[in-house]
Amino acid sequence: MPHSPEPPGVPVVAIVGSAGGIRALQVVLAGLPADLEACVLVVIHLTRLAPSVLPSILARETALHVEQATNGARLEPGVVFVAPPDAHVVVEPDETIRLDDSELVHHVRPSADVLLLSLARNHAGSLTAVILSGTGLDGAAGAAAVKQAGGHVVAQDEATSQYFGMPGAAILAGGVDEVLPLDAIAPAVLQCAGAVR
Repeated sequence: MPHSPEPPGVPVVAIVGSAGGIRALQVVLAGLPADLEACVLVVIHLTRLAPSVLPSILARETALHVEQATNGARLEPGVVFVAPPDAHVVVEPDETIRLDDSELVHHVRPSADVLLLSLARNHAGSLTAVILSGTGLDGAAGAAAVKQAGGHVVAQDEATSQYFGMPGAAILAGGVDEVLPLDAIAPAVLQCAGAVR
């Protein structure tokens, strides 16, 4: 006997980037309110040699609660989970986070593609992906999968990107719905993810 479908999950905004991405990420997060009804997941390529201070840097720029992603953490509205150095972030069907130390993807760990592909495969709720400044191809396949799964994908435009590799690759792969200047990305995210009314 078929079972009834699961209720939609917590809305998710996945923001990914690499070189030049931290400053861009600060701008986007600064434009999001504390009552955002989505959970924000962040993958920025970082060196694996040093503990990440990225959560504390980002917390100074946003009204949202920011913490480093941990195994078993549950997706929550208004929370920003930042991938730790040297671990992929996977979102499971039960809306929890799993950290994965499997092989590098596109020569990096954490990988934007690993996060985005897991969301496209496992997440039942509203999904928005944002591809910020960065070098390389990471995120292009994941962005296409998110779009194919019914999510909305935004890429930072070339004029405001310090490095256009990642946004450009996602655009070329056909996985992007909107190409926007940096200061227009937070308003676009709010249109998709909304704030608690």
